[in-house]
Amino acid sequence: MDSKLVLLILGMGLVTYIPRMLPLFLFRGKELPRLVQGLLKNVPYATLGALIFPGVLFIQEDITYGIVGAAAAFILAFMGGNIFVVIIGAIAVLTVYSSFF
Repeated sequence: MDSKLVLLILGMGLVTYIPRMLPLFLFRGKELPRLVQGLLKNVPYATLGALIFPGVLFIQEDITYGIVGAAAAFILAFMGGNIFVVIIGAIAVLTVYSSFF
């Protein structure tokens, strides 16, 4: 392996490591405000929505399939389920839905 390539890989690793570890050192022993904690708790749901929503609209087979899955995920998230419950629950609902229709 070329030494320039090794240095490049190490440099890229350092550049991605610093932003991940910096908050741990800056916020050690400090409590975040309730508003910030509430916003951070909703990040997984916002990310899931941003990733899944286009797939619901542009599904190739039948749009009702996408709507049923999105509705199941929305209801489970609204009820307070964690991200794994929402995903597994939506998959289960779509499995049952696809076996009947």
